[in-house]
Amino acid sequence: MPLRTLWTVPSSIRNTNNKKVFPKYDILGWYSTGSDVKETDMQIHKSLMDINESPVYVLLNPAINHAQKDLPITIYESELHIIEGVPSLIFVKSNYTIETVEAERISVDHVAHLKPSDGGSAATQLAAHLTGIHSAIKMLNSRIRVLYHFLSAMQRGEIPYENSLLRQVSSLLRRLPAIESPKFQDDFLMEYNDTLLMAYLAMITNCSSTMNELIDKFNTAFDKQSRRGGRTTFL
Repeated sequence: MPLRTLWTVPSSIRNTNNKKVFPKYDILGWYSTGSDVKETDMQIHKSLMDINESPVYVLLNPAINHAQKDLPITIYESELHIIEGVPSLIFVKSNYTIETVEAERISVDHVAHLKPSDGGSAATQLAAHLTGIHSAIKMLNSRIRVLYHFLSAMQRGEIPYENSLLRQVSSLLRRLPAIESPKFQDDFLMEYNDTLLMAYLAMITNCSSTMNELIDKFNTAFDKQSRRGGRTTFL
């Protein structure tokens, strides 16, 4: 449900403009920040009833409460009650549930595991991990080259044979997996696909982090505006 600002123009013109820009979306209601419902909120709510007969009002509480486990969000619907013989619209709290898909749960779990414990960023930890792996592979490659040149010189007769060294090399080669075997190919492809999946998840996490920073900046700017008495609607 994307958020959009509605300007103080007639509802018919506003709805027509929104339909042109967002033809696949309908106006469901509006939102504001604060801890409690204000009297002026009902006036804004009634103005949206020309577009939607039963709009939804979402109240976002910016106050920080560390003891609170639920999201600081309250959803209200309007109901017509008879108060002292006069029909009046009042706000009534509505229950809601948050649904998540499998991809969102995987991303959240990935971000939780990448959270640094020493105050550094996750990208810094990942770069340090990859640098360590690169150094280890570089050292292994240099030692294999030395051994290869030594065995080649021994085969050409440039240096005498050392049977103990040849037995160690032969024992080491027997412990290596057979590259041409079907099991090796299956294991290799599985590990390769898992690595690609982790790379894609890291990219999605990076995009999500960027979007969260943008939303935090937007909420900070909007909070300053709402403290001056502003109210905003959403689609």
